[in-house]
Amino acid sequence: MKIAEIFHSIQGEGLLAGTPSVFVRTSGCNLRCWFCDTPYASWEPEGEKYEPPEIISRVLDVDCHHVVITGGEPLLWPSLVELVNALREAGRHVTIETAGTLEVPLNCDLASISPKLSSSTPLTQESGRYALMHERARWKPSIVAGLMRRQPYQLKFVVHQPADLAEIDAMLGQLPPADPARILLMPQGTTPSELASRSGWVARACLERGWRYAPRLHIDLYGNTRGT
Repeated sequence: MKIAEIFHSIQGEGLLAGTPSVFVRTSGCNLRCWFCDTPYASWEPEGEKYEPPEIISRVLDVDCHHVVITGGEPLLWPSLVELVNALREAGRHVTIETAGTLEVPLNCDLASISPKLSSSTPLTQESGRYALMHERARWKPSIVAGLMRRQPYQLKFVVHQPADLAEIDAMLGQLPPADPARILLMPQGTTPSELASRSGWVARACLERGWRYAPRLHIDLYGNTRGT
């Protein structure tokens, strides 16, 4: 499994925002969101290969109950199943952050599913060659539905523009009925000012639909800094 970084920090997003957690960031992704805030794990994947026992040892060295396996896209790695099972057997609460595009037979304590909207597709001249690949892969409702059925979940949508809301409504219509308290909208942005520029209409959409507004606490605490 290629690992970009392992670090101890505060979960900044989702239902467990504010929770101390050990993060295991895998490197490599089957998507190419233009706004990706971890390009070193997607566009230009960095890191070293580790076997699950090595990763488990580093994680368990930290006295922390919550573990977040993120990316990139963790489900690219077949050894993820072994890693998750071992961490859960050791008593850790394991969250997996995924775009929900790959079928992997695993169970975790929280599947943080972040389906990618059409506004995530890269369309600049330099990255346009990835557009078709990304668009074909970004939305797999049957896989998302399976993740929702197998374990506790959250559906976390990164929204860039108000037009994204209608697309989210359409996507939810292709899934099993979702608990509104587990549907989260998070404004796209990597700086406090960029997040603030979208927070108003995103918060209003959450009020209207009974969904949750998802802040990015790590941006407020540390900025868009690697290893935090």
